[in-house]
Amino acid sequence: MRRPRGLRGLLAALAALCTAVLAATTLAGPAAAGEAPHTKAAQAAKTTSKATSKAAAGSKVVGYFTEWGIYQRNYHVKNIETSGSAAKLTHINYAFGNVTGGKCAIGDSYADYDKAYDAASSVDGVADTWDNGALRGNFNQLRKLKKLHPNLKVIWSFGGWTWSSGFGEAAKNPAAFAQSCYDLVKDPRWADVFDGIDIDWEYPNACGNTCDTSGKDAFKNVMAALRAKFGSSNLVTAAITADASSGGKIDAADYAGAAQYVDWYNPMTYDFFGAWAAQGPTAPHSPLNSYNGIPQQGFNTDATITKLKGLGIPASKLLLGIGFYGRGWTGVSQDAPGGTASGAAPGTYEAGIEDYKVLKNSCPATGTVAGTAYAHCGSQWWSYDTPSTIAGKMSYKQQQGLGGTFFWELSGDTSNGELIKSIS
Repeated sequence: MRRPRGLRGLLAALAALCTAVLAATTLAGPAAAGEAPHTKAAQAAKTTSKATSKAAAGSKVVGYFTEWGIYQRNYHVKNIETSGSAAKLTHINYAFGNVTGGKCAIGDSYADYDKAYDAASSVDGVADTWDNGALRGNFNQLRKLKKLHPNLKVIWSFGGWTWSSGFGEAAKNPAAFAQSCYDLVKDPRWADVFDGIDIDWEYPNACGNTCDTSGKDAFKNVMAALRAKFGSSNLVTAAITADASSGGKIDAADYAGAAQYVDWYNPMTYDFFGAWAAQGPTAPHSPLNSYNGIPQQGFNTDATITKLKGLGIPASKLLLGIGFYGRGWTGVSQDAPGGTASGAAPGTYEAGIEDYKVLKNSCPATGTVAGTAYAHCGSQWWSYDTPSTIAGKMSYKQQQGLGGTFFWELSGDTSNGELIKSIS
């Protein structure tokens, strides 16, 4: 659900159609939601999940940093430090590397390792050099940030909304794919920068920007190959669908079977609703739980966590997802959720989406629903999380014994890290 801005609205209808077709053809049988498992192993997994939910919550704080943020958004690695975010983070997910030709590949070489930072823009106040073999760009800035924060880990994330189409080819030879990723992440020029790999496949055996038909086992096989290659000394994580609807995207892939290979999952519990449904109904994009009138059952954080835990995935391997942005409509007269609209509200980079740091001033929250905030200002209607609603979600994280929190993405926060400082 995360990507360079654009594309989603135009392709949402195709994605919905393809998902329905895939659900009808590939999700029949015991794996479909609503069908109770009948094996002793499944029952044991349920029991384990209940016990795990009572365990103490983890303290991971994982934030995405986008490589393209250095352009229009003018958000650089140094901003992670000056905002106070670096002191709160345990891990940074660097988004994104590409997946093409069955291999991991560089996403933007200029942003990644070539852009020269002067002293004023550099994390440590020292300018990059053009010496032979010198590392520059985001990678060098991340190296410097890690020196300031020795316990901070950086994970290279591959795929995302725009670049997930390559996973289908990669899944045909998982071992070769894993080898290519390892060779890239552990390239001697920046091997010390990265502590592991994150896979953001949107979506295995289902539809996102494009539709995948790799089969239910493909994701598990890819994650198994990555763990085998990266070993236990590197982190292997994955951002996964939050679609807990019956026959939805969680049912399309073997996330439970792959869980043994990952350090944790990042279920993307945001972007549930948005102005790709141009006429509405208006609905919060990141509801913590269900509410009367929600447009789609299974599209809320609690439903996602409950379903994943019910599959036997330990709570400690699930992080709570938060968006540092809002989604909105225009042409709305109704204050409460469920109103009609005429289209997407204008946004700085893309219609229908805006950073929290902008919305807190341009359209302040006027109400709350399902553990998140909404705002009706003029004819616009937005939903987004605030420090107050994040505090509520932190209570939920604690109650569920989750492994921590992750968010998309750092540049959406205020210059003093208002949202990340609400994460506990």
